[in-house]
Amino acid sequence: MSEATQRVVLPPLPHRMGPLRIASAYRAADDESLIGGDLYAATRTGNGARLLIGDVRGKGMTAISDASVIMGSFRDAAHRAATLADLAAALEESICRHLAEHAPHPEADELYEQFVTVLMLDIPDEDPLAQMINCGHPPPLLLRNHHVTALYPRRAEPPLGMCDLPRTGLTVDPFTFEGDDTLLLYTDGIIEARSSDGSFYPLAERVAQWTDSGPEALLHHIRADLIAHIGGQLNDDAAAVAIQRSPRLATGHQLKKMVHLTGSPDQAD
Repeated sequence: MSEATQRVVLPPLPHRMGPLRIASAYRAADDESLIGGDLYAATRTGNGARLLIGDVRGKGMTAISDASVIMGSFRDAAHRAATLADLAAALEESICRHLAEHAPHPEADELYEQFVTVLMLDIPDEDPLAQMINCGHPPPLLLRNHHVTALYPRRAEPPLGMCDLPRTGLTVDPFTFEGDDTLLLYTDGIIEARSSDGSFYPLAERVAQWTDSGPEALLHHIRADLIAHIGGQLNDDAAAVAIQRSPRLATGHQLKKMVHLTGSPDQAD
């Protein structure tokens, strides 16, 4: 029931988006009271794709409601925001307005603190230089040539929804996403899953053996291996998105080589 409930809010992402192959996976906590606010979304822009993955603090229907607000705001603002920083600012404004409207009465005894960690990506169709903004979320993993690299932000940004905390701007981190590269996005329900002896799931280490897998196969391997690691009982929601760029995109090195051989990149086929 818990996974079915979440599926209404969190449908799978499209398998194709321009030059990108995409797979998404979500597994709810085994205890229905532990349903959380894991979220992901993707949309096409004029010359590329924008993607989002996030995790709302807290559990239950409140967390799912907050996740719905973030995803709805993303789907609207992703088409209008000129930059990734503008998109992040729009999401921040939306979640702060939502939280202000639904906060308990000031005299209530309960402590109310909601926020959401998010990772936003801007991936152009024709340019290997992509961008990300990371607001308190686990770093994505870049799979390239049998190597796995965690893409840490240059500056740690607080999660969205911490509305009383002044921001001095959001750091946009560029990174190279070339043909045949794969990006793995995930929530902390995966890396904080523990085995019977208390050890965390070593995602980056395990993924290194599946770097040749396509997006669907990669998520299938992770899911099966995660369940084996924890013995079948998941105590938190877990979501993941795998994005693979078409191998047709020329890298900067390849483009320079084609220009040297032909005199013009337009003549290289």
